[in-house]
Amino acid sequence: MNGFTRRQALLTAVAAVAAPALIIPKFARAAEFNLKFGTNLPANHPLNIRASEAAERILKDTGGQVQINVFPNNQLGNDADMLSQLRAGAVDFFTVSGVNVLSQMVPVASMYGLGFAFSSDDKVHEALDGDLGKYLRDRFTKVGLMAMDKIWSSGFRQITNSVRPITTPDDLKNMKIRVPVSPLWTSLFQHLGAAPASINFAEVYSSLQTKVVDGQENPLSIISIAKLYEVQKYCSMTNHMWDGYWCMSSIKAWNRVPEKARPIIAQHLNRSALDVRADVAKLNTSLHGDLQAKGMVFNTPDPAPFRAMLSKSGFYAEWRKKYGDEAWAMLEKYTGKLG
Repeated sequence: MNGFTRRQALLTAVAAVAAPALIIPKFARAAEFNLKFGTNLPANHPLNIRASEAAERILKDTGGQVQINVFPNNQLGNDADMLSQLRAGAVDFFTVSGVNVLSQMVPVASMYGLGFAFSSDDKVHEALDGDLGKYLRDRFTKVGLMAMDKIWSSGFRQITNSVRPITTPDDLKNMKIRVPVSPLWTSLFQHLGAAPASINFAEVYSSLQTKVVDGQENPLSIISIAKLYEVQKYCSMTNHMWDGYWCMSSIKAWNRVPEKARPIIAQHLNRSALDVRADVAKLNTSLHGDLQAKGMVFNTPDPAPFRAMLSKSGFYAEWRKKYGDEAWAMLEKYTGKLG
């Protein structure tokens, strides 16, 4: 994966690259500390490419002392498995969504994914690089976890389906939508009038193909990688939820790393997080055209009616109660008033 040309080819043709089981740094050699870095994304996703680059830089800048091996595509288990391994010390780093499995342990972790809360990537990054991010990271330490300062972007999620374009909340009424196994996702689509079904991602393609569900929601990169355009016609750019991955370690595992190496590791992992943000933004632009060429029909609905429906239905009031007033006030500092 060396050189600008090769890296850019991987990023722009993300769906066409075969996924190896393990990404090993170019300079790999016997190291004093061999650390495992687990992810749930295919090896050709920008997150894994940039994590591998960080591993190469860390190996070099620690003089070969610290080698990080990246295990993509759930090679170390599903999200719940990897989070358990992280806490037990069997995995040293794990890029985990705050909206999904992490929120089962730290409920406020999901709040950056609140439906129709943020207007842009820049606003999300401002919040998570600022007070809101610090507030969340402080909560992680209470369960023995620590996160790097910069979150790795997955970007805004869009709705695809095989029935009709989604232009207003009425278009979602009773539509069977696959969502991840997460209370926030289920609650969001219930309040929008849809019929959400929690299905593991490995079963999404077949569920869409056999019409078990009408649609699903994901960032464009995942829609492309998983070839969902083969079984979905419409893609509505709803930007209904933003998601990203905290690069986490356990406090115990972090403290085992040589003190001099810690700032080097943090520096390079945070640098790669910023690189991923830029990669995802570029991908969303290029993949829009690619998916159109593959037959997907795009539309961009006005978010205001969706936000109004969530307010009227009590969605925001429900989640404000769950998160607490302190966290909610910090969120609204960046989103404006919700509900």
